[in-house]
Order: sequence, then C-alpha cells, then structure tokens
Amino acid sequence: MWDTTKDYRLLVAQKSKELYVRTVKSGSFRGHWNKRMALDIAEEMNSDFQTLAYSYLEPEDLANTPAISSLKEKINEIVKYLGGDDWANKFLDKTPKDERERVEENIAKVKFFIRTISNLKKRIELGSIPDPIVGVDIVVGEIMSISKHGDNLMICNVNIGKHAIKVITNDLNVKEGNHVGIAILAPVNFLGIVSEGMFLGDGSNILKEVKGELDSMPKGIPIESLNGTRVLVENFLNK
Repeated sequence: MWDTTKDYRLLVAQKSKELYVRTVKSGSFRGHWNKRMALDIAEEMNSDFQTLAYSYLEPEDLANTPAISSLKEKINEIVKYLGGDDWANKFLDKTPKDERERVEENIAKVKFFIRTISNLKKRIELGSIPDPIVGVDIVVGEIMSISKHGDNLMICNVNIGKHAIKVITNDLNVKEGNHVGIAILAPVNFLGIVSEGMFLGDGSNILKEVKGELDSMPKGIPIESLNGTRVLVENFLNK
C-alpha cells in the first residue's frame, strides 16, 4: 500500500498552493482581475488534497482519481480569474518601475504554483518513488542568452519549450546553446534577479550536454546530479 500522506508530489503541490495564496494576498498585483475568486478557488483545493493524501492508492490509480482532475480544472479557473493566458504580462504592464522587482518575483511564484499543479498527474504517473525529486518538474532546457550578475553568478535565459525561464548559476563556463537539465523550483531572489530553478550538476559545474526533448525529462543523467534538488525540495517543504 502506497502511503499517500508522504507522497512528495502531493506535499509539494499543497505547499505551492500555500505559497500562491500568500503571494496573491500580498497585494502586489494591479489591474482588472478577480482576486476574490482567484483566492477562493485555490482554497477549495484543500478538500482535493485531503482526499488524495488519505486515499492510500497506488500511484497508477491515484493519477486517475476525480480529485486530480478537479485540481487541474481549478487551475484553469484560477488562470481565467487572474486575467487569462496573458495574465503575467498584464500585471507587469500595470506595475510601476520601483515595484517591478517584487512583482516579477511574485509572478514567478504564481507560475511555479500553476505548473506544479498542472503537471501533478504526470509526476504521479512515474510510480511509487519515495524521493523528493519527484515533487517538482525536472526538464531539459536550452540556454538562449547569458549575462554576468555580480562577481560570481550568471543569469541564464533558458528555453524550456513553450516559454523561457531565468536560472542563476555560479558556473562561469556556461554558454549559449548548452543543453541543460533544470529542476523547476520555488523562485529565489539573487541580488535583485529571480531564479526559477536550478541546473543539475555537481557543485559549481552544471551538466551542459543533457539529452532529451525540451521540457521533457532528461535522459541518462548521473544520479548524483539530483542531490541539490533533493535538498532544496526538502527545504521548501520545511519552510
């Protein structure tokens, strides 16, 4: 019997919902959108999470439950009440210059929540894996551009298929065109720039020739390259 109360996918999904609620309540988003409904629907997810956590179903059965479908439907509703598919750009357009850094970080937090819930079924279908790494998406990306940030960091704009994200790294040898593995994590602000994930690698050296299609799981990566992801997922759950 699979202990769904300890399934990292469900734990991270619920934690991402809590992050989303705090973020939306912060009042940083301006413009015409339905804040009350965007919050109320998120809070309605609690019953779905409770149903899933105490189902004790094997992952192959868990993935096809009404509660999983309900979470995906609620995400679609939340996106609608945030302002539609272009909600992030609409918020940025209404943001004064002196508030842009905070709003960009909050937008990244909302995007993390939306992706985490949207891809929950896919991660559960991976099976009975009692490992923190299954709590988040781990995908292939291609570095499109890089720039220096401070003395020892690089800002990387990374194509992950349907859109791009920013990732900060301390690997100063990273180059445009590198194919990398990325764990999509709760955003972190590094000296005013928001990083939306972490490259897979060992210490200061990231994997630069990762195999696989963009936005799909990397193929043939060393297991030790996931150690940092494990630590950061556990840290996120313990906040």
